[in-house]
This record gives sequence, structure tokens and C-alpha cells, in this order.
Amino acid sequence: MSPAARRRVCAVIAAAAVAVLFSALFTLLGALPALAHGFTSTVYVDLVSPRAGHVRAELQLEYDLLVVSAADYEKDDPLFRAGTAAFEAGDAGQQAAALDAHAGPVVAYVTERFGVTAGGTACIPVRDGGFTIGPREGVPYARLVLDYRCPEPAQAHEVRSGLFPGSEGYVRDSKTIVTYDLDLKSGSTALDARHRSFSTQQSWFERFWEFFRLGAEHLLGGLDHILFLLALIAGSHRLRELVLAATTFTLAHSVTFVLAALGLVEVPAAFVEPVIALSIAVVAGWHLWRIRRRRSHATDLETAGHGRLGLDRAGRARLAVVFCFGLGFASALGIEQAWSWTLLWSLLVFNVGIEAVQLSIIVAVFPLLALLRHRRPIAGLWTTGAIAAGVAAMGLVWFVQRVPGT
Repeated sequence: MSPAARRRVCAVIAAAAVAVLFSALFTLLGALPALAHGFTSTVYVDLVSPRAGHVRAELQLEYDLLVVSAADYEKDDPLFRAGTAAFEAGDAGQQAAALDAHAGPVVAYVTERFGVTAGGTACIPVRDGGFTIGPREGVPYARLVLDYRCPEPAQAHEVRSGLFPGSEGYVRDSKTIVTYDLDLKSGSTALDARHRSFSTQQSWFERFWEFFRLGAEHLLGGLDHILFLLALIAGSHRLRELVLAATTFTLAHSVTFVLAALGLVEVPAAFVEPVIALSIAVVAGWHLWRIRRRRSHATDLETAGHGRLGLDRAGRARLAVVFCFGLGFASALGIEQAWSWTLLWSLLVFNVGIEAVQLSIIVAVFPLLALLRHRRPIAGLWTTGAIAAGVAAMGLVWFVQRVPGT
């Protein structure tokens, strides 16, 4: 077989392999929701000890989810009707009034799933004041204050949370972000389905690991992020180009975290979600556009780019899109607690977990594509083109699904 014929065969085999891969991936995606963040929920809890034997817990819970979960738990149809009507009306005062009028079942639902223990003995919760409503992550959140009265002062407190589990059927799952200043210790932690409780005596490393693990799982569970990364890898012909893109993405994350900690960022999810999907399609489409523009010279892309940073104009424009994606993705995490530097530190660790997994994917995939491009340029072009086309298609599908009213 001639060298040209072998190259054509390799190209066909590579294209077929990629087609099978994406067929399986699209089948999986078809069985999943559109990856909007609304399929999970975040509860925010702030714990302090105003005096000996008392723990004050301020909980912020997604309003409509709290209504349906509490109503279902207590079989309280009037709560469901009143709470749903208030939600549809978009009136914060009406929403607070609906919760206050049915405070019994709502508080019962929350205290059944969230608790504080001192020295192995459960503390008794007492509601402190009425409900208030405020916006968070683009949706109304209910604020509930509970005074946990503990039998005696203790050297350590244990906190557990099982709020809004996936078994209820309303969300896939939820996490509880806890910041605390108890037992002469302050910090923050994240609780989820696999880690329902923590002790204030946990070590610094344990706190670090909780958010690092959560960040890693967040990326692995986010197909939109993984596909975005694959689009970057497919469109990067040199390691420097890919490292610049990954660094730009990381920088965007950090900028958004700082702005959020200063209380300067509040972007509604209804805007962020479609932008994320469109960014995925644009970054993937960029590679296809460069291939089409060069046509028969497309395999020369690896030598392209002699401007600033070693990138051509298209490469520099792609960095701008990557930066915007990083800003949007971090905003979608719901970081809106102004001046909470403890929470900011934890979320930066969360970001480190994301970047660690991102780097692992790059290390696993990029060398293989680089080798294929070097040994079989045509096959490499077909492979990266197929990856970019599949990712661009999914980005456009998600964009249409996430635009409000579609």
C-alpha cells in the first residue's frame, strides 16, 4: 500500500472512531437535562455563637424549592398553592407572607434535615423572627434564622445537612455551603450527598480537601465545561497556545471570585447560561473556520502564528472568548456574598480543584492529538475537525435550550 493510501486509511479510521465516540456521547447527552444550573441547588448557612450554649444559624434557601419540598413533606396543599402563587407573582413580600403563614411545616422540613450537635447531644432549634426574601443567583432565596439551644457548652459542634436531596425528585442534588465562627475557630466547608456532616474541630487540610474535591467533581459532572475544554484542545496546535488558553480561563475565574467577594458582581443565571453555551459553540467553531479558510493548506496551522504571544489574530481573539467564558462560568456558581473572605478562600480552593482536573484532561488528551498530527497530519485534521464540529453542535443546541422562552 502506498504512503498516500495509508494516510487515507488512517484518516478514515480516525474519523470513524471519533464518530463512534460522539455518537455515544450524544446518546448520553440526550438522556440528560440541558445542564442548566437550576437542576442543582445551593443552600448557604452562616453559623455563629452569640453566647454560651447557643448557636445562631442563618440559612438561605431557594424559595420555590423550599415551598414544594416542605409542602410535599408535610402534605400541605395550602402551602403549595400560596407559595406557588407568590412565586409566580414575583412579589417578595407575598412570598415571605406565604412562608410565615405556613411556618410550622416549613421549619419542620428544614430542622428535620439540618441540625447542630454539641458534645454528642442534639441542640434544640427555635425560629428567630420571620422569613425574609432576597435575590440570589437570579432567583428568590428565603432567609430563615434559627437559634439552636445546646444543653451545655461544648468544645466542638457537629453540623449536618440533608436539605433538598435528589431522592425528593425536584433537583438532581444540592450542596450546603457553611461558614462558621464557633469554638474559637472560623472557616467554611461544603456538604453534599456524600459528605453530610462536619465538625468544627476538623483540620485545615480537611477543609481544604472538601472544597478541592467539590471543585473536581463540579468539573467532572459538568459536560458543558468538559466539551469546552475539548474544543480548546482540538483548536490548539501547540502546547504554548493551549497553556495560554488555560491560564486565561483560570485568570477569568479568579477575577470573578474577587469581584464577587467585593459585592460587585451579580449576573442573572438566565443571561449567563446561554452565554456559556454560545461560548462553547464559538470556540469550537473557530477551529472549523480556520480549517475552512486555509482549505488545502489547513495542515499548516501548526506553524501559524508569529504575532504577540506567538499567536495570530484569530488565536488572540479566541483568548478573549475564553476569558469571557471563564467570567461567565464563575458567575454561574452563585458567588454573591460580599466581603466574605473566608468563603472567598474556600471558593478559590474550589477553583484549584477545577483546574487540577482540567490540567489532567489536557495532559491525557493533548499529547495524543499532537502525536497524531505529527505522524498523520490529515488524520489529525479530520479528528480535530470532527471534535470541533460535535462540540459546536452541542453548544448551539444548549444555547437554544437555555434562552428564556424557548
